[in-house]
Amino acid sequence: MNKIQYMRIIQCHIRILVAICMVMLISPWACNPLTQEIKPNVIIVLTDDQGYGDLSCHGNPVLKTPNLDQLRTESVRFADFHVSAMCTPSRGQILTGMDAFRNGATCVSRGRSLIQPGIPTMADLFSANGYKTAIFGKWHLGDNYPYRPQDRGFQETVHHAAWGITSIPDYWTNDYFDDKYLHNGVYEAYEGYCTDVWFNETMNWMKERQKNDEPFFVYLPTNAPHSPLWVAEKYSEPYADFPEVKDFYGMISNIDENMGRLMAMLDETGLRENTILIFMTDNGTSVGHKVFNAGMRGHKTELYDGGHRVPFFISWPDGNIGESRDVSDLAQSQDILPTLMDLCKLKTTEALSVDGISLAEVLSGKQESLPDRMCVVQYDRHVDGLTGKWESAVLWNKWRLVNGEELYNIDSDPGQGKDISDDYPDIIKKMRDHYEKWWSEVEPGRSKLYAIRIGSEEENPVNLTSCDWDGAYSDNWWQLRTGGYNGIWHLYVEESAEYEFELRRWPVEADTPISASATKPGYNNEGEALPIVMARIEIADVELSKPVSQADISITFTMSLSAGDTQMKTWFLDEQGNDLCGAYYMNVRKL
Repeated sequence: MNKIQYMRIIQCHIRILVAICMVMLISPWACNPLTQEIKPNVIIVLTDDQGYGDLSCHGNPVLKTPNLDQLRTESVRFADFHVSAMCTPSRGQILTGMDAFRNGATCVSRGRSLIQPGIPTMADLFSANGYKTAIFGKWHLGDNYPYRPQDRGFQETVHHAAWGITSIPDYWTNDYFDDKYLHNGVYEAYEGYCTDVWFNETMNWMKERQKNDEPFFVYLPTNAPHSPLWVAEKYSEPYADFPEVKDFYGMISNIDENMGRLMAMLDETGLRENTILIFMTDNGTSVGHKVFNAGMRGHKTELYDGGHRVPFFISWPDGNIGESRDVSDLAQSQDILPTLMDLCKLKTTEALSVDGISLAEVLSGKQESLPDRMCVVQYDRHVDGLTGKWESAVLWNKWRLVNGEELYNIDSDPGQGKDISDDYPDIIKKMRDHYEKWWSEVEPGRSKLYAIRIGSEEENPVNLTSCDWDGAYSDNWWQLRTGGYNGIWHLYVEESAEYEFELRRWPVEADTPISASATKPGYNNEGEALPIVMARIEIADVELSKPVSQADISITFTMSLSAGDTQMKTWFLDEQGNDLCGAYYMNVRKL
């Protein structure tokens, strides 16, 4: 080799090194190995109303979940993991790391399903750290500005409205198959079964992120297996001998099939190794306890372990979380955000206020066990409103204090069948003292409700529904079809201006007169006709009325409003002036 050839080789190597350095500088995934690490991707799969016992790997003798069973064998499993006993509070706790009674999302409706504005969510934090963020499925933390997922850090959103498909705010014709969902705030048509759609959209979006070398956080909360229990017969038929749960189990079988597709896609694309994959559920089982409940007492809505102990699997093949194993320490949904902050090394400009703790040190093996602590499970009931002091469960290692009086040790009594409060007065006192302190901190904010904003540039017009009424639980078909419900909307007027208010009993898609009956797709009971002859609205101390004819589909009022907080209530009245119901649907437009 002569000197010229040697210099050419050296120059070639230099060009290659320069090119590599340039790629490392411009690629959001690339990094300087001396100063940074490649950012892991994160996927959280959250199913709805599936309990701890609704998995074959947890001993269910009927249900078959082979793909979730496989994920369990590959994961670190937190075996004493707790959420709220209802869905919205669990979701808010996951996304903020804060107790529901601190973040504001304490109930599934009644104007209390909204996270307090200004509290950063998990999606906000990932976005601020250079991640692409998305949600596919169930949000249930507000359908209006500033509470929608696109207002809370999610850059790509595909979801149904409110608690689920067929809820009052959801698109009228949706029935789980070939539905319309909100895509970045606009309804679009999607082909296929709802759960299949959520997983398909997730996988397509992740492939795009991989193509663009973009780290991602995806939140995949399914509406299944929440009621209505609708699924293709091929999934429910294997459980025909168990009629009470066959469709519920069929929906879980479909979820399991989709989890298998997701894991296969992660393997095939090479994403699996550096992806943190979490599988969990939002509360105890709603139906499965009729067959199997893993020996626990209670189910969804209840304060015994069957109401809030759920599966929690976390997998990260390339991460420093050790081999698959069970962790028996008490953990809760509020721990997820601080854990991911540590695992993904997310930075913040100011300290976060969270109630959870990071599980990262236990996952990595640097810490043998979690610190000794107590946790409180409490939420507001949708049927009868605010819960009072002591309507809770206090958890401490294997101790459970229920309603401030009943004491159980789940090591010796996992079914919580024997109240041993008389035998352990010292334990009772410590747990009651903890709750007293917690209650003194959260109780002052219990009366606070967060207003939906009207007249903003971010959302105009605003479509309101009875789901957000204060003073009434009204977000289901059976409450809409009969009438008889009414409540108050809490609003914030962004700008002093003229506003138009369009009142309806049925949604725009139904195209049905206010006083007429209506047929809801998927249901065989018709909405009742009501003798409505008058519409009334009261807002900002102004009350207006108009007659309603049998042909009127909507009634419109116009008035000037000043900026600031206000309340609004509507009435549909009969000839005697009796309140038959409020306007379940309201379109508010700043003119």
